[in-house]
Amino acid sequence: MGVVRCYVLVFNMAAPIDLELKKAFAELQSKMIDTQQKAKLADLQIDQLTRMKKHANLTHAEIKTLPDNTRMYEGVGRIKRRRTWSAL
Repeated sequence: MGVVRCYVLVFNMAAPIDLELKKAFAELQSKMIDTQQKAKLADLQIDQLTRMKKHANLTHAEIKTLPDNTRMYEGVGRIKRRRTWSAL
């Protein structure tokens, strides 16, 4: 019987450690998922900003080739204002 009691004590002592490990593991797992989601969001934002930068550079390169007296439209709020390229 002494052996059985010892086994029961060891089993009861191991249970709180297992619960703590499970709790710590679950917490780390949720942090990992949160970090992965944030990393994916950051990657998407980087891709979007890269595309916007490329579009702006291409637009600027095209506009730069136009003569200075070319009439263009500048957006001001809801209206468009006609200007020459040199005035922009």
